[in-house]
Amino acid sequence: MPVVGFIGTGSMGGALARAAAKVEANSLLLANRHPEKAQSLAAQIGGSVVSNAEVLRRADYVFLGVKPKMVAGVLRTGLPALKERSEPPVLVSMAAGVEIETLRELTENRCPIVRILPNIPVSVGAGVTFYTGSEDLTEQQLEGFLQILHCSGELVAMEEELFDAGSAVAGCGGAFVSLFIEGLADGGLACGLPRKQAYVLAEQMVYGAAKWLLENGALPTELKDATCSPGGTTIRGVRALEQGGLRSAAMEAVIAAYGGLD
Repeated sequence: MPVVGFIGTGSMGGALARAAAKVEANSLLLANRHPEKAQSLAAQIGGSVVSNAEVLRRADYVFLGVKPKMVAGVLRTGLPALKERSEPPVLVSMAAGVEIETLRELTENRCPIVRILPNIPVSVGAGVTFYTGSEDLTEQQLEGFLQILHCSGELVAMEEELFDAGSAVAGCGGAFVSLFIEGLADGGLACGLPRKQAYVLAEQMVYGAAKWLLENGALPTELKDATCSPGGTTIRGVRALEQGGLRSAAMEAVIAAYGGLD
């Protein structure tokens, strides 16, 4: 069983640690610049609270969950710990915009790299994480990484140059869908539903629709067509959404988010 370490246990690092704990609960190392945050997470999922250097010294897989602007400082400070090792760890970076080549330079080419971009639902096993690896990452190391996160949701191999586009859909999309859910629930409220019930109905409907599409390998239009009947209530609602520009707004949201990642 590999030792899995996390440097940074904030929103995303903590979400992945929760997913990894379902597989590696007895071999987690947790580090954070605010130790109380790591201690709180350890109390919930298990694992040991240690320093950044200890993670770099002991872990077989080091998940780097700090903000992009902090990556260089963390890795430069931790370089002596890496130099002590006879076998390097696999460095798994979730820092947006920090490319593999930069990570290689900061570690003096000492570590094979997996670069990932996950989203927050990985903590409940329903996320999506896309990944790519450095040329020196072995097949065995890649399989180990996939095993650590296999409880997190969908793992998608993706070319590094497509990461920003993927993030605009899968990373930012949770916020976009949340606005849609709020709108559906508010509509239900306007029709007389209690707010709590309206939220449950909207959230479960979105979850169920996505699950149906994924498990059937279906296109969204197939579910739409299966739900709409001639002259029925659903097609009237679809017409209202089209008049409001829902699809165009969704496209523009992704394109705007992508532009903001430049």
